[in-house]
Amino acid sequence: EAELEERLVELDLRNDSDVLDAPPASDSTPEILKPALSGLSARWKNWWIRGILSLAMISGFFLIIYLGSFMLMLLVLSIQVKCYHEIITIGYRVYHSYDLPWFRSLSWYFLLCVNYFFYGETVADYFATFVQRREQLQFLIRYHRFISFALYLAGFCMFVLSLVKKHYRLQFYMFAWTHVTLLITVTQSHLVIQNLFEGMIWFLVPISSVICNDITAYIFGFFFGRTPLIKLSPKKTWEGFIGGFFSTVIFGFVFAYFLAQHQYFVCPVEYNSDTNRFVTECEASELFQMKKYSVPPVLQAVLGWEAVTLYPFQLHSVALSTFASLIGPFGGFFASGFKRAFKIKDFADTIPGHGGIMDRFDCQYLMATFVHVYITSFIRGPNPSKLLKQLLILQPEQQLSVYKTLKSLLVEKGILQPSLRG
Repeated sequence: EAELEERLVELDLRNDSDVLDAPPASDSTPEILKPALSGLSARWKNWWIRGILSLAMISGFFLIIYLGSFMLMLLVLSIQVKCYHEIITIGYRVYHSYDLPWFRSLSWYFLLCVNYFFYGETVADYFATFVQRREQLQFLIRYHRFISFALYLAGFCMFVLSLVKKHYRLQFYMFAWTHVTLLITVTQSHLVIQNLFEGMIWFLVPISSVICNDITAYIFGFFFGRTPLIKLSPKKTWEGFIGGFFSTVIFGFVFAYFLAQHQYFVCPVEYNSDTNRFVTECEASELFQMKKYSVPPVLQAVLGWEAVTLYPFQLHSVALSTFASLIGPFGGFFASGFKRAFKIKDFADTIPGHGGIMDRFDCQYLMATFVHVYITSFIRGPNPSKLLKQLLILQPEQQLSVYKTLKSLLVEKGILQPSLRG
């Protein structure tokens, strides 16, 4: 007993010096680029590796956009799983010597449960007519939340049964680690998909703004950086932060103008049960129709314009870009603090010159939450299409009751003639 108490005290007092050191840095230069970059300094070699692979990733991203909404959803799911794997692996590596029972198995089981819950909610919201035609799915959707809870409860019971006396505290540490990782990755990726269903423009502008800020802040910092910005990230500079801000706002404004002209990007993504395909066809809302704005008197003298014609969405893009460049980087600072706590340089070495997938998407998750809150607070109104889908899955008696109530209200408001009462 005394030995066990000493061990628990040791774990409580565990500090940064006890955390496993990161493995020594290795040359991450892809073999195909080594001959061309062999004569460069480490600084410029890293510049070229990051630049070439950034262009490759952006090109791949454009290809997936061309392939459509479903491929974008698969991309989000793949990134979510990889980010989850990278964070869980850090925990496993740090505590691997304790051989915690069922830790990895339960971690992946909880990921499956949470994804089942969130994607089931998405199916119920956006695929109602498709579900209505299939009896098996009707049962799953009707009892979806109960099934989700039962699955989670099974995992919870398995965790309790796996508790071992000498590992109690560490097992609860890792239980909390798993749940925080689920909150960071699965919940946020679900919000990304929700944003996508509002229209691809709500997916592309925020994500592209974060990417633009990341690239331009790096470029400005690389060439002009002199003043350190934050101790958590020694390479970040005020010059890069400020240059990234202005570049991102300009990029977001121009990119929004381009996307707002195309129905493919501005229409909500809907599932057509007749063709079994996602469609983006609609009459553009007021957000995506040109509108004339008066220029404030203070700026009229500078610009020489009394009015400008813009898409209203371009003004919203300024808010999105501002968040991406001023608040979004704090997601990266948070990740830097996390990595320093465990003495690791990157979450993984998946992408040469960039680190792991989580290293590239640490700011995106924060951005996804902001966009979702922004849409629900300032943009989204009643959705007739979604309401109609919900009405179609009601029983005939319920549909008739809704019809009669709605007709009575329209008559009272004078929209329908009293003679139309039935």
